[in-house]
Amino acid sequence: MEVVIVPDKKAGGELIAEAIAQLLRRKPAALLGVATGSTPLPVYQALAAKVRSGAVDVGRVRIAQLDEYVGLPADHPESYRSVLRREVLEPLGIGMDQFTGPDGTAADVQGACEAYDEALVDAGGVDLQLLGIGTDGHIGFNEPCSSLASRTRIKTLTEQTRVDNARFFDGDIDQVPHHVITQGIGTILEARHLVLLATGENKADAVAASVEGPVAAVCPASALQLHPHATVVVDEPAASKLKLADYFRHTYANKPEWQGI
Repeated sequence: MEVVIVPDKKAGGELIAEAIAQLLRRKPAALLGVATGSTPLPVYQALAAKVRSGAVDVGRVRIAQLDEYVGLPADHPESYRSVLRREVLEPLGIGMDQFTGPDGTAADVQGACEAYDEALVDAGGVDLQLLGIGTDGHIGFNEPCSSLASRTRIKTLTEQTRVDNARFFDGDIDQVPHHVITQGIGTILEARHLVLLATGENKADAVAASVEGPVAAVCPASALQLHPHATVVVDEPAASKLKLADYFRHTYANKPEWQGI
């Protein structure tokens, strides 16, 4: 696992956007896994700027979704499909024909989960998966004590998560679905490159546990330690609990530029 400490979230977004741009120059039809939430927005904004300037072509890129609410219509403004359309696809000029995600409205939810795993395999696998991290160390909707071998599946949201997400539903928790489909940790680990972005002091404990703690289901993001190409990009506040922060700064500062992240 490589840890890159950046000054702020804007710098983190630009660093990851450049890594994505380099991937697309090598492999224009790459499958890019994306996440929702406020943390990855600087990545999408920096990548959109590159598209507008002509620095990268996204005409053939494919986009894969990390998770989705169960029972929420795809055209609901707060379905993750709609959120990604607003925050990723439209700013980048990418059509829905280049997008794939799980069917949260399927009558057979388990079948939809299995079908999505198969679809990712049939698409050649995810080339780069962008991840955020929860304050409890979760990735996707894989909450603490999720199996490290888990596949795409249905998960029940905690009450706290529903309370937190109520702000997107007019403050009404009754509108927040109880269940989601999420890529499992085992599914996530199959991506060729995992890039986790964490910003803010409230993520510092989770980052330290993920990077320097033991690999354990109680901290799902610690599973990234098992991956052959995992990059953790953190701003200074999120890095504040890392015991090896100086070492991580030193190794990145002395890394050959051609290696990228």
